[in-house]
Amino acid sequence: MSNLSLRLPDSLHRKLREIAERDDVSINQFIATAVAEKAAALLTVEYLEERGRHADPSLIDRLLARVPDAEPVPGDELLAAKRRSKKAGAPKLRRVRKRHGGARSR
Repeated sequence: MSNLSLRLPDSLHRKLREIAERDDVSINQFIATAVAEKAAALLTVEYLEERGRHADPSLIDRLLARVPDAEPVPGDELLAAKRRSKKAGAPKLRRVRKRHGGARSR
């Protein structure tokens, strides 16, 4: 275990003490947990970016071709489609996937 000297503004220290008391933990434990959570989030992003660099686009296309063609559930639309649909008179977009074998089934 190592020691770390940390300087905090008084207002932040007061808030930190209040929150730690509410969680029934020491300030030290609260800070250690907060740092661990932040580190885990950053490491997860790095891990996913690295995995994404090794992704095979043809595999993704093959997997998506197996998904039934359906309208997305509300809130799961593509952002570009959402922006266009907010403009007056913009046509509603449908997801169209390239199917193996030529014909598109519905």
